Amino acid sequence: MGFGCHPWTRCHPEAATWSFWPCLGSPSVFKTSSFSKGRYEGLDFLRGDQDKNDSWEIPSFLESSLSSLLCPVCSLHERYLFPRQLLIKHFWTPKQHIDFLDIYDAARKQSHPEIISYLERAIPLTSDTGLRWHLTDLCTKIQNGVHPAVHEILALRECFGNPPLGMNQLQALQMKALSRAMLLTPYLPPPLLRHRLKVHTTVIHQLDRALAKLGIGQLTDQEVKSACYLRGLNSTHIAEDRCRTWLGEWLQISCSLKEAELSLVLHNVVLLSTNYLGTRR
Repeated sequence: MGFGCHPWTRCHPEAATWSFWPCLGSPSVFKTSSFSKGRYEGLDFLRGDQDKNDSWEIPSFLESSLSSLLCPVCSLHERYLFPRQLLIKHFWTPKQHIDFLDIYDAARKQSHPEIISYLERAIPLTSDTGLRWHLTDLCTKIQNGVHPAVHEILALRECFGNPPLGMNQLQALQMKALSRAMLLTPYLPPPLLRHRLKVHTTVIHQLDRALAKLGIGQLTDQEVKSACYLRGLNSTHIAEDRCRTWLGEWLQISCSLKEAELSLVLHNVVLLSTNYLGTRR
């Protein structure tokens, strides 16, 4: 059993969700799914309680409605961000469930060394001496298998808000690698890649703030694992308390960033997950 019935979706994991993206001309659809009041819904590929035929797109009023729509927005966010054909999990055995998530995680991890190499290439292009040192130190630690501390990543927020690592300065090959790390197809023209990464990252950032308001303690263990997996950590083999710790670190970083610094959220999928508790392969 595979992830999709069509060869195209096997080669392009998000092919079934291209209609989600406003840049490709899809009509906007907003539809609140079933949710428990006061709770954060898990990913559909883990919970699978939605209609498989639904198409979803984040509405324009998302940001202004976060405080009053925490739960429906969180649920909507998960459908919006993850490939719809993963809902085939209804037919997975428990072993297939773990094996398939491992396969997807292995695919996105293949891009990690390439993304780190692009960060290294940005070091001599960074004007500030202190930032150059911090970026060099971070890259070295990750390559040596060390999990970076939150403050070490936040020390570089200025790097990702300005050239050469700001969202508007990322090169085509960088965006392709980052798309693969996000389980998004890299086979789009650079302008569409950039626009889609901006939208994708903005939604994650907004939902991070909503989740921080709700509180990690309100989530079930499976919901925490779902949230971690979406943000780059293969949580299928990590204890629940460790997943909560990791998600707390992610939210601390994400919620500290301004809109202009969201390239760091995008790169954090690699920076924060690569070496967490020996998950590097």
